[in-house]
Formats: sequence, C-alpha cells, structure tokens
Amino acid sequence: MSSDPHRDGPVRHWGRSLEGAAGAVVLLHGRGASAEDILSLAEAMGLPQFAYLAPQAAGNAWYPYSFLAPLEQNEPWLSSALQKVKTTVQMAQDAGIPSERIVVGGFSQGACLATEFVASYPLRYGGLIALTGGLIGPPGSDLKHSGDLAGMPAFLGSGDPDPHVPWQRVEESARILGEMRASVTTRRYEGRGHTVSHEELVMAKNLIEGALLGSVK
Repeated sequence: MSSDPHRDGPVRHWGRSLEGAAGAVVLLHGRGASAEDILSLAEAMGLPQFAYLAPQAAGNAWYPYSFLAPLEQNEPWLSSALQKVKTTVQMAQDAGIPSERIVVGGFSQGACLATEFVASYPLRYGGLIALTGGLIGPPGSDLKHSGDLAGMPAFLGSGDPDPHVPWQRVEESARILGEMRASVTTRRYEGRGHTVSHEELVMAKNLIEGALLGSVK
C-alpha cells in the first residue's frame, strides 16, 4: 500500500484559468463521488470568473472509515488527503493568487477534509464552505488546533439528524474555528436528507463573491 495514495490523483478544473482568475475555489468531493461531481456545484453557483480546482481521491474516497473513527484507522489516507489539498492550494498560490483569495470547500467527506485542512494549515484563506461536515476525530477527543484564521469567513451547513455527521460535531467545529478567529455562520436543516440544499448553494455563492471579488470587478 502506498504511503501517499492520493498524491498522483488528477486535479479537475472549471471556470477561468488560474492565471486569469480573480480568485480560486478548491472543491473536495464526498465518499464514492468524483471531482466532476463536486464541480457541478460550481456550475450551479454560476461564478465562472473564478478558477475551480477539484482534486480526485484514489478509489473515490479520501479515507476508508468514518471521520469519527480513531485517526490511526484512516491513515495513511487522511494525511495523504490533507497533503493533496495543500498541493492543490499551492497550485493557486504559485499562479499568483494569495491565500485570502482562495476558498476551500466540500460536501460530506470532502467537507470534513476541508474543515480539517483549514484548521491544520491555518492562514487567512478567502473562506471555508463545509456542506455537511466537521473536524475529524473520534467523539470525546480533543479537536482543538492552534493558529489564527484572522477573520476568515466560514459557512457550515448540515441536516439534522444526518446519517453520517452529527449536528453536535458541526457545532463543536464551529466553536473551535471561532476560537481560531474565523467568522463562522452555521445553518441547521431539520429533517433534511444527506444532500445540498438550494439555500446552502446561495450561502456558498455569497461567501465566494464576498471573499473573492473584493475590489476586483
């Protein structure tokens, strides 16, 4: 088994080229899905002036077990996944896009990975969009991270109850991100299935526009 299973996975693209974009959005797909699947959210939001980057997980999953499993059970996939997100963000930075114009987001397993990434590699990113996800680790473990997110906007939305992501973990993640000085908005959708709602797409679109347009028109 490779110690870095996601390293050579492709990174799919939608929207502007990195060199011509006002900002970049890194989107992370869920378990059993694909980079093309998560890029359909970019198309639905309709902001083609930005560059959207979607890395593909090996075997269509970023890690094999629940995000609530003991961390060691999800290795080496989890560490490889975090590194893949880091190298994808670096692609945008290498093209001249600063971290404050890079939004990181995802759905389900991808939302968990996005949340864990910004907490593990804290910078003033353009924002975090976590659609049904939260910080990674077993119940009762210390999920705190050190670092300063410097006012980064973060949106965490989820159905409740959700078959994979307890609302309590969403709330706990929001609190920890807030302690890291993120500006966090949460939305709880009672009785909603494991999907993305229209309101969440609107919230995500508004976050991206606010974070990445700035003075650039």
